[in-house]
Amino acid sequence: MVFFLILFAVFILYSMNSMTDALCERREIPLEKQPQVFRTINILMTILLTSTYVKILFT
Repeated sequence: MVFFLILFAVFILYSMNSMTDALCERREIPLEKQPQVFRTINILMTILLTSTYVKILFT
């Protein structure tokens, strides 16, 4: 079960990063601000995935 969740989390983070890259290109976000956008989205997705894992683990 844990292996499946880790694999799922990696897939979700990869797909979110690719969508974030497309967003940055489409909205023409300056190169200076792109690392901040990626960092924010990755942190929020990690929190979401961790809370989902805890919810599944304890229910």
